[in-house]
Amino acid sequence: MRHGQATSNAKEIVSCWPEKFHNPLTSHGKKQVKETAEKLKEKNIHAIFCSPVLRTRQSAEIVGKKIKIKPEVDNRLQEQKTGIFNGGSLMHMVAFFGERRLERFKLKPKGGETYIDIEKRMIACLKSIDKKYRNKSILIVSHELPLLLLDCKVKGISHKEFYLKREKINTAGLRKLN
Repeated sequence: MRHGQATSNAKEIVSCWPEKFHNPLTSHGKKQVKETAEKLKEKNIHAIFCSPVLRTRQSAEIVGKKIKIKPEVDNRLQEQKTGIFNGGSLMHMVAFFGERRLERFKLKPKGGETYIDIEKRMIACLKSIDKKYRNKSILIVSHELPLLLLDCKVKGISHKEFYLKREKINTAGLRKLN
């Protein structure tokens, strides 16, 4: 599950870890998460893991309260590290990468990480969760890009195909991994 809408989403501000400003869920974001939590009530979830970032913790807590499971924080589920762009305009980061965005698997901003770095930490997290909860239903609450990269890696989608098949995950949206 992607977190609900946060202030950064509404204002198009880059926000990763460490958080540079208070970035909670908006009232709309809370409503989105409550609607998603209703859908999850019947899914027989055994555990919830979330990113340490405020918007994901808040989202996981809303779902956890609804399905009576306390979320566990895992730092590997955090948002992409955007380095020098953290706290700045999303448009500045998009402009910086421009045509080079197709190189993001190996290209990173100063102080940031590559898409391969994100894949590695997300897969490591998934493997450790799977060891403990094999054949159980687990909810991971994270961020759009890390979740998209995890989804592609699990499904065997190549880096080149990632850009062709990339499907947006809406705020508070769900994606099933098998």
